[in-house]
Formats: sequence, C-alpha cells, structure tokens
Amino acid sequence: MTPSRTAQSLALLIPLALIAGALTSQYGFGLFPCEMCMWQRWPHYTAIVLAALSFVVAPARAPLVALATLAIAVSGAIGAFHAGVEYGWWEGLTQCATSFGGEGSALDRIMNAPVVRCDVAPWDLFGVSLAGWNAIFSLGGALVIAILLLKGRKT
Repeated sequence: MTPSRTAQSLALLIPLALIAGALTSQYGFGLFPCEMCMWQRWPHYTAIVLAALSFVVAPARAPLVALATLAIAVSGAIGAFHAGVEYGWWEGLTQCATSFGGEGSALDRIMNAPVVRCDVAPWDLFGVSLAGWNAIFSLGGALVIAILLLKGRKT
C-alpha cells in the first residue's frame, strides 16, 4: 500500500476508532460526556465524513485527507485542553468546569451545577484521562497521517 493510501485509511480508521471508544464508554459503561467531551467528538465526525469522501471523490483525495487530518488534530488539541482542565493546570471555559462559587444561595448553586463536570475525569488509565488519551491518539495519529501524506507527494 502506498503512503498516501495508508494515510487515507488512517484518516478514516483513527476517528472511527476514537468515536467507537467514546460511544462504547458512554453507552456501554455509563461514562456520560461533559460539554468539552462533546466538543472533541465533532471534529472526529467531520474527519470521518471527509475521509470517507476521499474514497469516493478520487480527484480530491489528497485535499480531503489533509482536511480530515486537520480535523483529527483539532480534536486532539481540544482533548489536550480538556485534559489540562481535568488535571487542574488551567481553568475551563464552560459552566461545567467551574467551582460552586458565584452568586445566589448555596442551594441554588448546587441545584444549578452541571450533572457531568468537565473538570473531573470520570475514568483514567495509567493516570491519563479519556480526554488525555484522545489528545495522544489524535495528535499522534494526525502527525503520522501528515508524514505519510508528505511521503506520498514525493513518490
């Protein structure tokens, strides 16, 4: 298989596998996603569509795979940001990653708190949260695909 064909396949398989993992953790194991988890899914859905189109629209194969690669990297960047929020390295941008401070009574703040918080990792493996694993696989996968695309251009 040529490097560009391998890149094309990976551009489809990586986001498919990561979305399958996310949906399995949600529906199979009850790990419901927070708002930032959902943000990570949208670029993967986009990458799946773009990569699938690259198999259908042959003249636009390389640009579609490149765009899919960019979408995968965007998901990885969101995952890295989300992991940093979970590890307490920085503040989150959403209401689901804030403390109970603010206005109103303590009861109001508790009752209006998000059900699934963005700043608490519901699960981890070797100390790496799901957002962290998404960052690792997405950014690593995007790098591999980009290298393969560049190799494919040279041949």
